[in-house]
Amino acid sequence: MKKVLVGMSGGVDSAVTAYLLKKEGYEVCGVTLRTWAPDDGTDGRCCEIDDARRVSEALGIRFYPLNCVSDFARTVVDPFVRSYLSGQTPNPCIECNRFLKWEKMLYAAKVMQADYIATGHYAHVVQLENGRYTVKKALYAAKDQTYMLYKLTQEQLAATLMPLGDYAKDQVRQIAQEASLPVAHKPDSQEICFVTDGHYADFIEEYTKKKNSAASGHSAADSLMQVPGSGNFVDENGNILGTHKGITHYTIGQRKGLGIAMGRPIYVKEIRALSNEVVLSDEPALFKNVVTVRDVNFLSIPGMAAGEQLRARAKVRYHHAAAPALLEMLDDGLLRITFDDPVRAAAPGQSSVFYDENDCVIGGGIIM
Repeated sequence: MKKVLVGMSGGVDSAVTAYLLKKEGYEVCGVTLRTWAPDDGTDGRCCEIDDARRVSEALGIRFYPLNCVSDFARTVVDPFVRSYLSGQTPNPCIECNRFLKWEKMLYAAKVMQADYIATGHYAHVVQLENGRYTVKKALYAAKDQTYMLYKLTQEQLAATLMPLGDYAKDQVRQIAQEASLPVAHKPDSQEICFVTDGHYADFIEEYTKKKNSAASGHSAADSLMQVPGSGNFVDENGNILGTHKGITHYTIGQRKGLGIAMGRPIYVKEIRALSNEVVLSDEPALFKNVVTVRDVNFLSIPGMAAGEQLRARAKVRYHHAAAPALLEMLDDGLLRITFDDPVRAAAPGQSSVFYDENDCVIGGGIIM
């Protein structure tokens, strides 16, 4: 009997994952990584320990909570805040998967002598003919989560099971109901776990205050950057159009909530952190054919040599439909993506993920 450690968030997806694996004959244990501790004393939506424990009791499996709060702050929240303060739009869930969830779960699996770890992601883990592991899109595109998994390593994927790749969400809920799991009708979380109300700018301001207060008396390196105040809205030629509330309030492509009247629809085209400026433009200026990414991680192939080209379909955000493009590796480790048709609002800090003709992830990188 193979032993598997299931990452349980307290939601229905991970609950059904544990149920299906137990039904298949695995020896299943549940683990919840406590990653975020809100000020009100509750658990974050990714680590609701009480619900995960109740599911484990219903399934008759062992359950272990692990405290990862400090590691989560260091590897996920701090980089998220720094990225926003530098005018970028980060993907904290991608970083969490690679540098926290999988690392901690694999460590726990080794301690518990488990053969695999498993998650409730809607995706398939596949091993290709070349021997490499990658993730393949879920059968039902509406729930596909491969975009969030492109940074995983070969070692991590080789030890991972994802049983939900062939299921739709309503099927998962039906399974949970038939199995009498207590979270069968629990609503899905719509926001990142540490900003539950979606107000990123407010969170960043409060977090930096606490971080800087805690670092008082230590070296400057222990302190985060200060949140920049108001600055200028400018057009593409640098002409001042008005005053903005602070760069953390805006993202590329944003139209609503700008607080400026131009007599026509106007959008955020660029965020210039060094000059504390937000560039506004008409919508056509948001489109471009060429996107460059850094920190490239390859899954289905070992890599690309400088000058090598490859056809693919690439996303520039989670909900973007993958579009035909040409990948070209540059000699400085960056990768250039040239889309057949212009893509809208490719935001620095977001990830571009590229797929092959079989819906397998080739790799991905962070947009510059």
